[in-house]
Amino acid sequence: MTGNVPFPDRDTVAEKLAALSEADKSYLALLMENAAQDDNLLDGLRRHLDHAAESRFLNSLKLENLGLWLGTQAPHRLQIRLTETARSSQHPAYQAFRTGLSRSGGLEKAYPAVP
Repeated sequence: MTGNVPFPDRDTVAEKLAALSEADKSYLALLMENAAQDDNLLDGLRRHLDHAAESRFLNSLKLENLGLWLGTQAPHRLQIRLTETARSSQHPAYQAFRTGLSRSGGLEKAYPAVP
Protein backbone atom coordinates (compact mmCIF):
# COMPACT_ATOMS: atom_id res chain seq x y z
CA MET A 1 0.00 0.00 0.00
CA THR A 2 1.51 3.32 -1.04
CA GLY A 3 -0.41 5.84 1.10
CA ASN A 4 -0.60 6.19 4.83
CA VAL A 5 -4.29 5.43 5.32
CA PRO A 6 -5.48 5.29 8.93
CA PHE A 7 -7.23 2.13 9.98
CA PRO A 8 -10.13 2.20 9.95
CA ASP A 9 -10.73 5.02 7.51
CA ARG A 10 -13.59 7.46 7.96
CA ASP A 11 -15.64 5.91 5.17
CA THR A 12 -15.57 2.50 6.87
CA VAL A 13 -16.61 4.04 10.19
CA ALA A 14 -19.35 6.06 8.45
CA GLU A 15 -20.71 2.87 6.84
CA LYS A 16 -20.76 1.09 10.22
CA LEU A 17 -22.57 4.05 11.83
CA ALA A 18 -25.09 4.15 8.99
CA ALA A 19 -25.93 0.45 9.21
CA LEU A 20 -25.60 0.07 12.99
CA SER A 21 -26.33 -3.66 12.97
CA GLU A 22 -25.34 -5.74 16.00
CA ALA A 23 -22.05 -6.64 14.29
CA ASP A 24 -21.42 -2.96 13.52
CA LYS A 25 -22.15 -2.03 17.14
CA SER A 26 -19.61 -4.60 18.31
CA TYR A 27 -17.04 -3.25 15.87
CA LEU A 28 -17.66 0.34 16.97
CA ALA A 29 -17.58 -0.58 20.66
CA LEU A 30 -14.20 -2.23 20.12
CA LEU A 31 -13.02 0.87 18.26
CA MET A 32 -14.09 3.09 21.18
CA GLU A 33 -11.99 1.03 23.60
CA ASN A 34 -8.81 2.31 21.96
CA ALA A 35 -8.16 6.02 22.60
CA ALA A 36 -5.78 6.09 19.62
CA GLN A 37 -8.82 5.52 17.36
CA ASP A 38 -10.87 8.46 18.68
CA ASP A 39 -10.03 10.74 15.74
CA ASN A 40 -10.95 8.02 13.23
CA LEU A 41 -14.26 7.45 14.99
CA LEU A 42 -15.11 11.14 15.06
CA ASP A 43 -14.05 11.66 11.43
CA GLY A 44 -16.34 8.79 10.44
CA LEU A 45 -19.17 10.27 12.51
CA ARG A 46 -18.81 13.64 10.80
CA ARG A 47 -18.71 11.88 7.43
CA HIS A 48 -21.91 9.98 8.27
CA LEU A 49 -23.70 13.13 9.49
CA ASP A 50 -22.59 15.05 6.39
CA HIS A 51 -23.92 12.26 4.14
CA ALA A 52 -27.22 12.34 6.05
CA ALA A 53 -27.36 16.12 5.66
CA GLU A 54 -26.87 15.80 1.88
CA SER A 55 -29.41 13.03 1.32
CA ARG A 56 -32.86 13.64 -0.09
CA PHE A 57 -34.59 11.86 2.78
CA LEU A 58 -33.58 12.58 6.35
CA ASN A 59 -34.16 9.67 8.72
CA SER A 60 -34.10 11.72 11.91
CA LEU A 61 -35.26 8.82 14.09
CA LYS A 62 -32.29 6.71 12.96
CA LEU A 63 -29.90 9.60 13.65
CA GLU A 64 -31.47 10.18 17.05
CA ASN A 65 -31.07 6.47 17.87
CA LEU A 66 -27.43 6.67 16.78
CA GLY A 67 -26.87 9.59 19.15
CA LEU A 68 -28.59 7.70 21.95
CA TRP A 69 -26.51 4.57 21.36
CA LEU A 70 -23.19 6.44 21.05
CA GLY A 71 -23.92 8.57 24.12
CA THR A 72 -24.69 5.43 26.10
CA GLN A 73 -21.74 3.36 24.84
CA ALA A 74 -18.94 5.89 24.38
CA PRO A 75 -16.35 6.19 27.13
CA HIS A 76 -16.18 9.36 29.20
CA ARG A 77 -13.19 10.69 27.27
CA LEU A 78 -15.33 10.91 24.09
CA GLN A 79 -18.43 12.56 25.52
CA ILE A 80 -17.32 16.18 25.09
CA ARG A 81 -16.01 15.53 21.58
CA LEU A 82 -19.28 13.83 20.60
CA THR A 83 -21.20 16.84 21.93
CA GLU A 84 -18.94 19.24 20.03
CA THR A 85 -19.53 17.26 16.85
CA ALA A 86 -23.30 17.26 17.40
CA ARG A 87 -23.26 21.04 17.90
CA SER A 88 -21.00 21.78 14.92
CA SER A 89 -23.93 22.34 12.53
CA GLN A 90 -27.51 23.56 12.71
CA HIS A 91 -28.62 21.14 9.99
CA PRO A 92 -31.54 18.90 11.06
CA ALA A 93 -29.31 15.80 10.68
CA TYR A 94 -26.97 17.13 13.35
CA GLN A 95 -29.92 18.29 15.46
CA ALA A 96 -31.45 14.80 15.42
CA PHE A 97 -28.12 13.27 16.43
CA ARG A 98 -27.76 15.90 19.16
CA THR A 99 -31.24 15.09 20.50
CA GLY A 100 -30.35 11.41 20.89
CA LEU A 101 -26.98 12.25 22.40
CA SER A 102 -28.65 14.51 24.96
CA ARG A 103 -31.25 11.87 25.80
CA SER A 104 -28.48 9.35 26.51
CA GLY A 105 -27.21 11.39 29.45
CA GLY A 106 -23.64 10.37 28.60
CA LEU A 107 -22.16 13.82 29.13
CA GLU A 108 -23.88 14.17 32.51
CA LYS A 109 -22.57 10.76 33.60
CA ALA A 110 -19.05 11.64 32.50
CA TYR A 111 -19.12 15.06 34.12
CA PRO A 112 -21.71 15.14 36.91
CA ALA A 113 -22.89 18.48 38.24
CA VAL A 114 -21.21 19.62 41.42
CA PRO A 115 -23.77 20.15 44.20
